[in-house]
Amino acid sequence: MKLLRLGLVFLGFVALPAFAGVLDEIKARDKVRCGVNPGLAGFAAKTERGEWQGLDIDICRAVAAAALGDTSKVIIKDLPVKDGLTALKSGEIDLLTRNLAWTMGRETLFGLSFAGVVFHDGQGFLVRKKLGIVSALELSGTTVCTQSSTTATANATEFFRSRQMKHEMISFAKPEEVLQAYEVGRCQVVAADITQLNAMRLRLPRPEEHLVLPEIFSKEPLGPVVRQGDDQWATLVKWTIYALVNAEELGVTAANAEAMRKSEVPDIRRLLGTEGDFGKGLGLDQDWAYRAIKAVGNYGEIYTRNLGTGSPLNIPRGVNNLWNRGGILYAPPIR
Repeated sequence: MKLLRLGLVFLGFVALPAFAGVLDEIKARDKVRCGVNPGLAGFAAKTERGEWQGLDIDICRAVAAAALGDTSKVIIKDLPVKDGLTALKSGEIDLLTRNLAWTMGRETLFGLSFAGVVFHDGQGFLVRKKLGIVSALELSGTTVCTQSSTTATANATEFFRSRQMKHEMISFAKPEEVLQAYEVGRCQVVAADITQLNAMRLRLPRPEEHLVLPEIFSKEPLGPVVRQGDDQWATLVKWTIYALVNAEELGVTAANAEAMRKSEVPDIRRLLGTEGDFGKGLGLDQDWAYRAIKAVGNYGEIYTRNLGTGSPLNIPRGVNNLWNRGGILYAPPIR
């Protein structure tokens, strides 16, 4: 009898997750609410016409296309890291897509779940060329600016401590405050993710006078985050990401997605919804992945447009290339 009662308690717990029905709420609202970086070139930034663009924005729009059939059905909220985590936890937003690094602490301490990795980054340092510094090992005795509530401060502190290098650390709440402090000379170094450093360098009056040092001293797997307690919503976001990666591997693009629906290749047919019914388990119809790809393109198109050769950043794909092209991007198959 005692065992039976325990079983009933367990079953009751499983049947009543903390945040059940996020997808149902989104369908009723007809909008996906995404929290993004207040302004990071390549990931989330506004154009001169006030339109959002970036990799994180495209991920949000891809999810909206899969869930609601329309990339415009999004509400974008620019939120600093700390505010973003709080907004997600409280239910103010449905998805946090703001170049956030996947760490154990962020999942176990905040009750959140990372739905996948959309960019493999690493931390580095930005300096003025006139200092004559060409390696991070020459930074002893410098003052370093970082953004608080990110992994940057802890990672940079560990870098200096493990090498017994003296330094001073100054942290600011917002990235623009970090950049301003660097510009006026309050610090000689900025510590942040490599992508953020490249974006910051382009915002300086004379970008050519500044250098991102070659060393990368941390692993920063960046990806979208959801609340724990709703496996259906987490699975939908996760498989939307996988669909974009699989699309690149299979050669499916925004331009040819419609034509590719006539393909006889089983992997392509399952991806585009002409074979099987894999949307059912997500609470969607069979065209969910087709809509996402048609709307924003495959992962390679998204990367090129926002971070690669089609953007001012022009960051090489590197480890963010597909597994069969020298990178580490690998998506489970749809089958």
